[in-house]
Amino acid sequence: MTGVLNNLMKAEQLLFSQGFGTRSECRNLIFSEKLTFNNEVIESPETEISIENGQEFTVNGEVWPYYEKAILVMNKPIHYECSTKPQSHPSVNSLLPSPLRTRGLQPVGRLDEDTTGLLLFTDNGQLNHYLTHPKRKVQKVYKVGLKYPATPTFIEKLLKGVVLKDSPDVIRADRCDLVDSLTIHLAVSQGKYHQVKRMIAAASNRVVSLHRIQFGKLSLPLQLESGKWLWVTNASEIL
Repeated sequence: MTGVLNNLMKAEQLLFSQGFGTRSECRNLIFSEKLTFNNEVIESPETEISIENGQEFTVNGEVWPYYEKAILVMNKPIHYECSTKPQSHPSVNSLLPSPLRTRGLQPVGRLDEDTTGLLLFTDNGQLNHYLTHPKRKVQKVYKVGLKYPATPTFIEKLLKGVVLKDSPDVIRADRCDLVDSLTIHLAVSQGKYHQVKRMIAAASNRVVSLHRIQFGKLSLPLQLESGKWLWVTNASEIL
């Protein structure tokens, strides 16, 4: 028996599924008594473990939760690219520990290198596609720093809709809240390329800082420092 059957998983498959290396490397971790589950050292790769999403195990003394499919939220710092093949700056993936990179977590959508804030990662391709597909209209909220003070006319333009150069469609903000004269909270759900910056430009202003504070239902945790990440236990926290 291999893989999962009635919530049972072989120890080797557990480590392999969670990104701890090749099957050979995972077996060697077990033979070296590096895997602990339920406070017991697992000594054989063939040991069957009953494990559920969120349940913890320990590798090399570090505690990890098991997730069949992983979801993370990161507070993306400035000057990182949302790409596995970055051009001018480091990849945001470099901020993740090796097991998460090995198991193939990818950013959900993209934030420009000069944009900060809430960035999701997952190895669930179906979820990634759902969250980024334009037809799903999953809302994102940004804290936007402006070059010029926000006037009532400026906010009205964003709410009534602007036309971007590459499309005849009218693009409207779902919501536009004034924080102060040079800061707004802008909610959008269309997902067009550089949408917020282009919308602001079309409304006769300019973005000087852009920070995503919400994706779907999930808000950026206040305690999450720049460059750090947390587990999202279930997609229902987002959708």
